[in-house]
Amino acid sequence: MQKEQVIIVGAGPSGLAMAACLNHHSIPYIILEREDCIASLWKKYAYDRLHLHLDKQFCVLPHMPFPDSYPRFVSRQQFVSYLDDYVSRFKISPLYRRTVESAEFDGETGKWIVKARNLGSGEVEELEGRFLVVASGETSNPFTPVIEGLNTFPGDVLHSTRFRNGKAFQNQKVLVVGSGNSGMEIAFDLANHGAQTSLVVRSPVHILSRDMIYLGLILVKYVRVSLVDSLMVMLSKLVYGDLSKYGINRPKEGPFFMKAVYGKYPIIDIGTCKKIKSQEIQVLPSICSIRGNEVVFENGTTHPFDTIVFCTGFKRSTNVWLKGDDYLLNDDGISKLSFPNHWKGKNGLYCVGLSRRGLYGAASDALNIADDINSLQ
Repeated sequence: MQKEQVIIVGAGPSGLAMAACLNHHSIPYIILEREDCIASLWKKYAYDRLHLHLDKQFCVLPHMPFPDSYPRFVSRQQFVSYLDDYVSRFKISPLYRRTVESAEFDGETGKWIVKARNLGSGEVEELEGRFLVVASGETSNPFTPVIEGLNTFPGDVLHSTRFRNGKAFQNQKVLVVGSGNSGMEIAFDLANHGAQTSLVVRSPVHILSRDMIYLGLILVKYVRVSLVDSLMVMLSKLVYGDLSKYGINRPKEGPFFMKAVYGKYPIIDIGTCKKIKSQEIQVLPSICSIRGNEVVFENGTTHPFDTIVFCTGFKRSTNVWLKGDDYLLNDDGISKLSFPNHWKGKNGLYCVGLSRRGLYGAASDALNIADDINSLQ
């Protein structure tokens, strides 16, 4: 059995931030990663045009700034390069291709016992640590909803994690399901490459520009959320107008309130709205069923498609392998606890980056957890 002070599960940005913060305190740790590289979502499963949606000052990891040469909105390639440099600087060496099968606190020894399968050898390895940090990410397992007749669709069906760019879809009729930031941006990319693009928007969404978001993030530090939200909605109306005639409605609750309470991000527009208004992108309601290449929508219309891209998010599997925790994480692997104490569980259990607060929240979690563990030494 391998023994370490801290066991970290996940080598995405959250796990790397945690490792660097522990390194800063000279606290020994081991980091387990199921993929064969760090930050696999960014390296292997993200579309080409992806940029960090927030200004770089809100996305930096602890103890290492972005290079001065980086633009305000960091590209996927630049962020991957930054993470590689981060790993080198803090000498982070994950154990790759380790899938955690169970993690359970042993009350007699006061230690966490973690069993992980080595996907190379097939063997189950056992590790012991005083502290366990869940850093497996909010975007760990791609989710595709169950839709009646999906199995009859003859075209390509892919999750956003398999989409790279729109080049291969020129002149195709493509349906994008999901109107989060990924769905909006993939629809934009498809339209740019000549695809006949449709976008399913099932629920009301706030649409803001990058500069609106930046202003809101600054103001929310000094002004109550309700006032910031009022300003954001007013600016959105001025810039984008009434989008309801295009099939997009605005929620009754404000964007920063919804982010804080429900973890629901506003849409950060990078040009999709202009294409919706010009009818280069068609907005459609929820899907009822699929019959061959025909998709039936809740408003009774039917449209044929060649390809369906599901931008329907992710699920977490933490509840499958984390045993005995009924305090920190809910069944979907997100912290149950309220900010700012959402990162600390019981018996030396912590979570980083599981509170729907993005990279900024993950960096803050890692700093807090490392300081807490250091205080217990």
